[in-house]
Amino acid sequence: EETDDVRGAFLTTRPKKNDKPVEKTQKPNRKRPRPASTPTATPTATPKSPVKVVDHIPPKTRMPKIGIGMTLFMRDQNGLSVRVDPSREFYKGERVRLLLETNTDGYLYVFNTTDNGPPLMIYPDADLDEGGNYIQAHVPVEIPSSVAAEERLKWFRFDAQAGVERLYFVFTREPLTGIPLEDQLISFCRQRTENCPIKPATSLWDQITKEMTPVKGAKAAQFGATETANEHQATTRGIGLSKEDPEPSLVMMTASSGTNILVTTLDLAHK
Repeated sequence: EETDDVRGAFLTTRPKKNDKPVEKTQKPNRKRPRPASTPTATPTATPKSPVKVVDHIPPKTRMPKIGIGMTLFMRDQNGLSVRVDPSREFYKGERVRLLLETNTDGYLYVFNTTDNGPPLMIYPDADLDEGGNYIQAHVPVEIPSSVAAEERLKWFRFDAQAGVERLYFVFTREPLTGIPLEDQLISFCRQRTENCPIKPATSLWDQITKEMTPVKGAKAAQFGATETANEHQATTRGIGLSKEDPEPSLVMMTASSGTNILVTTLDLAHK
């Protein structure tokens, strides 16, 4: 019953099909919305001072609980994207891709560790979405992108080394301090290729992991179905998903509406 409440709270903000805006014909813009004149500071990947993560909002401000919907797709023998249960075991050569959807506007970060090793930031990516990570409510994002220039860049491919890949999903109402974005991320990675993907500073990573408070989750039994044309168009054209579109396979949501950050994980085991 609780999982139904979580799923319902997440999906209630999806528009009905007839309420959807006119479809866009260009790729989604993941860059931050900025006022006409806003001074920009140059962030670094290793901040000198501890990072502050705001964990509350003014009491008079009513904000929705933060939620992330996740669907894991695997490439089948015909090259199609098929929904797959993340809890299954994966094997050498199998390829997967994530479809992520949020219920409010904000900034998405994805980090990866292998067998509890050091974290690497895999999104935002200097080669994806122009280094941007601004996500609009119910406008899905693919990681990696199905429209990447090369086939090898369209999927995560499991190698021969057995282990557990843990993905950390960090969704915030405001950008994290200490992580370059957009043009700054692209420039940073061009100048310091050995530091990309970025390894977050210890102070930042400590702050992120401290935010891993329990979240409410919900799981849908729809594995085996292929990605729909609407899902693909929504991702590549920046169109919001509607109530009639398939639900995410997993939904994770903060327990309180008074938080500005959601941190949750997904483990992928390969043999």
